[in-house]
Amino acid sequence: MGKKKNQKQQPSASKDDLLNTLGDFTSKENWDSFFTIRGSDDSFEWYAEWPQLRDSLLPRIQQHPSPSSLSPSSSLRILVPGCGNSRLSEHLYDAGFGDITNIDFSKVVISGMLRRNVRDRPNMRWRVMDMTQMQFPDDTFNVVLDKGGLDALMEPELGPQLGTKYLSEVKRVLKSRGKFICLTLAESHVLGLLFPKFRFGWNVCLYAIPQKPSTKPDLQTFMVVAEKESSNELLQIISSFDHSSLACNPNQASGLLEALESENQIRGEYLSGSDVLYSLEDLQLGAKGDLQKLSPGHRVLLTLGEQGVSHFCYKAVLLDAKQQSGAFSFRCGVFIVPKTRSHEWLFSSEEGQWQVVESSKAARLIMVLLEASHANADMEDIQKDLSPLVKPLAPADNDKGNQIPFMTASDGIKQRSVVYQGSSSLTGPVVIEDVVYENTDDDVSHSLPFRRLIFERTEGLVQSEALLTRDGLFDKSVYGAEMKKASSSSKSKRRGALKRNNESSSKMKVYHGYLASSYHTAIISGFSLISSYLESVASSGNRVKAVVIGLGAGLLPMFLHGCMQSMQIEAVELDPVMLNLARDYFGFTEDKRMKVHIADGIQFVRDYRNLYAAGNEVLLSSNGSCKLSDAESRSTAIDIIIVDVDSSDSSSGLRCPAADFVEESFLQNVKDTLSEQGLFVINLVSRSPAIKDAVVSRMKEVFSHLFCIQLEGEVNLVLFGLCSESRIEEDCIPDAALKLDKLLKSEHPEISQSITDAAKKLKRLK
Repeated sequence: MGKKKNQKQQPSASKDDLLNTLGDFTSKENWDSFFTIRGSDDSFEWYAEWPQLRDSLLPRIQQHPSPSSLSPSSSLRILVPGCGNSRLSEHLYDAGFGDITNIDFSKVVISGMLRRNVRDRPNMRWRVMDMTQMQFPDDTFNVVLDKGGLDALMEPELGPQLGTKYLSEVKRVLKSRGKFICLTLAESHVLGLLFPKFRFGWNVCLYAIPQKPSTKPDLQTFMVVAEKESSNELLQIISSFDHSSLACNPNQASGLLEALESENQIRGEYLSGSDVLYSLEDLQLGAKGDLQKLSPGHRVLLTLGEQGVSHFCYKAVLLDAKQQSGAFSFRCGVFIVPKTRSHEWLFSSEEGQWQVVESSKAARLIMVLLEASHANADMEDIQKDLSPLVKPLAPADNDKGNQIPFMTASDGIKQRSVVYQGSSSLTGPVVIEDVVYENTDDDVSHSLPFRRLIFERTEGLVQSEALLTRDGLFDKSVYGAEMKKASSSSKSKRRGALKRNNESSSKMKVYHGYLASSYHTAIISGFSLISSYLESVASSGNRVKAVVIGLGAGLLPMFLHGCMQSMQIEAVELDPVMLNLARDYFGFTEDKRMKVHIADGIQFVRDYRNLYAAGNEVLLSSNGSCKLSDAESRSTAIDIIIVDVDSSDSSSGLRCPAADFVEESFLQNVKDTLSEQGLFVINLVSRSPAIKDAVVSRMKEVFSHLFCIQLEGEVNLVLFGLCSESRIEEDCIPDAALKLDKLLKSEHPEISQSITDAAKKLKRLK
């Protein structure tokens, strides 16, 4: 058996003709035809011939540990799978190894080989058998010798399914301290299956078989020897040759060396205790202890399923509850995380995963993280596919009569229609969708639609969310009941299964007088901390200057623009695509009191601070840069700076803002840019207490006083830094909130009341 035509060693034209009978190297019919034409007397050696193999192969077989009093022929049982009509087993027999069994699924070749050897080698056994479904008991052979069999099964177009089944059979039929000797061209896709299958409990060595003298580099044969150890120890793969002296085809050499280096790197990470993926097979071999026993605080990353065994492959995390003494609802459970939520800190970080375990009430939780390959699968089909895969992961004391329960992270979306799908070079893929949520409030007779802005780079995190009304107008008789419902937090709602609907009414438009996001409500409620200053500015006929870094859909600036007539708003947005989307899909507009600057927010503040610190008046240009103003420019002090941006890299656990916005240098520039009564507001999204504590600690170093609002049931923490040395006491905040309420010109008492109520949750961080 062998490889594809363009990878064969081809000594003669006659071989080329014969190879034309083979299209699929896994087809029994093709091999029958090949051996019928070839005949049994004329052997066909795909790879290195006996003179090249002998000196490398015989020592590997003879090194097998056996009683010294026994000769090789009486002590070793050798299996040659996919034997074909090669003379390899005949040479071994003649070298003294008399207990050899040859199998091939071609009846034609087995019949021919039996006739060829029945007289000279009467003890040699020949059986028609599929090497992927061997009919031998466990622990039967001391040596399994493969010459091209695995390579033939690993046709790239067919994937690893047959190779996986074959190697499982090899491992099953080998005795303890037995050896799998694989003669192979060592292509990367073959080694990519072979090396991982022989990790725990196997000692693997790699040898290069000498080539015939040749004028040009040819494909070389390599020998992988995997010895079945009595322990589950993990060892590095040892190669017996100088990597720099390989004289084979350069592509073959580079592919082999890359595969070897990659595998040894993975083994090194295993040995160092790094967070790496284990296979179920590794775990069943004891790679991370006894899988049948619960081990408090035990956490293992693993893969479930493989081609030919399940419909899909899955990445999963096995977690044993840290405290095993509590009352559990079940001994073992499965928690499925949709692709749209798998990147969230709660599910992607170790700290977050332990929070899920605690809330699940499971002694052992198997968290399965879905990926793009599962996008079109029904959740019921996913559960059916997973059921047999997770059963071996249940602890021994799990009630075998009970099904392992499945749980799923949901988003509560009843309807969804995509109104825009595109991409930006800065932000990446962007989706705008109209949704209707599940109605869980019996007092509300109908659910209203919302429009949401989503960045695919932060899947599961909704950037902006707005109420849709007919023509963007508000009819209290229609929408009044909905206004009484608790506002939702747009930067914590999650996406569900995607459904396209092109029937969205063009008359439904964004209504800017409603705050759909509770964190927007919290941001505005923090203005209560400087409400006396805001009142004095308004009464003097001047304008409060506010800078919002992060435009998004423009909903917060538009609400402020409509409710605070004395406010001049400057929005800073890095991505010009966002400005166009805000205009086209969220009704954002600019005027004398509303300007947008396409600029980097950190650089914008730094430039502004440098000019302001020099005592110059500042004029903001349309491209976000700062320059000296003319005599008509007003005062340069900024009264309010709001940072409301997401992080393009959430791997650190910080979803909002980007890490640069909470560095001390930026915070100091913000303070230097603000007026004496200025207010800095930042929306912080992280489930990590350690990250939150670090940000709070930095802000305390910079700002005179620090307040916060922790949104109930959400991960958002809104922080407020005050520049003024004088502080407002917490018991004075309700009165300050009432003063702010008078400044806000909201058309809806419900919105004003929600802002006032949020202000009462302000807490001073001492």
